[in-house]
This record gives sequence, C-alpha cells and structure tokens, in this order.
Amino acid sequence: MVRSWLLDLIASGLKEDTELSAIEPWVADSGEGRWTIQEAIDLDIPAPVITLSLLRRLRSRQEEFYGDKLLAVIRNQFGGHAMKTTEES
Repeated sequence: MVRSWLLDLIASGLKEDTELSAIEPWVADSGEGRWTIQEAIDLDIPAPVITLSLLRRLRSRQEEFYGDKLLAVIRNQFGGHAMKTTEES
C-alpha cells in the first residue's frame, strides 16, 4: 500500500464534507514563496517549481476548481494557512 501524508491531509479535510461546499477555491500564500522567487530572480537562479507553485495559488483566486478547494484544505491542514469559506465571501 502506498501512503502519503498529503493524501492523509486530504482525507482529514474531506471527512465532514466531501463536496467541500463551504470552502472557497482561494489558496492563501504566506509571502515566503514570493520572497524566495524574488531572491532567486535577484540572484539569477532559476526556481521553476516554487514559481509555478505560487502562480497556482494566485490562479486559484481567478476561477473555481474543486482541486483548488483541495489545495486550500491541504495547506490549512499542514501549515495552518488561511482558508476562506463561502460564509466569508
């Protein structure tokens, strides 16, 4: 059996509402990725993975996708990052 901590976080986040109906597909960023990307640019060091990760978080604020809801749940579960709900909109 293959186990994954991230999949465990998703399972935990889906326990109460598998549709994630109360979760907005808005993924928070703490600023660390922005700082890292800016530093990489200043040092002429490519950082494609973290750059795409930040861009994905920003894209989540433009369109509604179930995957963005899952991403918001994972980041909330492992880092306590902010998570918007439909009640806050």
